[in-house]
Amino acid sequence: MFATLSRMGTTELGRALRQWRDRVAPETAGLPAGAHRRAAGLRREELAQLAGISVDYITRLEQGRATHPSAQVIEALARALRLSKSGRAQLFQLAGLAPPGPELISAYITPGVQRILERLATTPVAVFDAAWTQLLANPLYAALMGESHGNELNAVWRNFLGTASRVRHTPDSLGALRAAQAADLRRTASRYPKDQRLQRLIAELRTSALFDELWESATAGQHESTRKTIDHPHVGALTLDCDILTVADNDLRIMIYTAEPGTQDADRLALLSVLGTQSFAG
Repeated sequence: MFATLSRMGTTELGRALRQWRDRVAPETAGLPAGAHRRAAGLRREELAQLAGISVDYITRLEQGRATHPSAQVIEALARALRLSKSGRAQLFQLAGLAPPGPELISAYITPGVQRILERLATTPVAVFDAAWTQLLANPLYAALMGESHGNELNAVWRNFLGTASRVRHTPDSLGALRAAQAADLRRTASRYPKDQRLQRLIAELRTSALFDELWESATAGQHESTRKTIDHPHVGALTLDCDILTVADNDLRIMIYTAEPGTQDADRLALLSVLGTQSFAG
């Protein structure tokens, strides 16, 4: 009986995914429309690109051959398909999952925030959740900062346990950043005490003696607008203003880098915008 219900739910999930995919025009998802398209919506390959999921897995989901997609996969598909909150909830239910409640850190990015990223195509912009895990970045941000994967997507993990970023730091600036991140994560933990993924992240971070000291001492600190120098391997050093905006509904953080007009930094950022990421592949 349970297996039959599972197959029925998966079939409905596959049908819904195909219908939602057909409704999303490529240009609204920041993709070129191209010519000679058989359908107005997204191709499977395009949905896979937007969601960061393999084409094969999306095919199996639509054909009812993948039966237990994770919450992370469903969240990524909801983002790529530009679903409303109700559509996202429906997608979770069709996958046999409960939509994340308010006690958990949200990874939902509204279509409006996604449109902001698209309209800032010549500005490096990335969106992070309340635990500082990168959810989305526009191509120029990826070109500026480099691609991140796995644990490196979490800015706090990267600065305490990961490899060095392209941002140039002095001992003082790095210390201030780490103190701000630890303090911000402590505030997030107090707002989401039941979030198990957050608890696992904190436990891993506390294997760092420096983070553990900051955590135990409850050092105060917060992110502020600042100027950062990014050493880019192809266009050289860029000194940019870094501002962080917060989306109140779900604690999203939008990180934006801008250059002062008329400067060499603005010229280099414009060059990077033209070159994009394709020139740096491999």
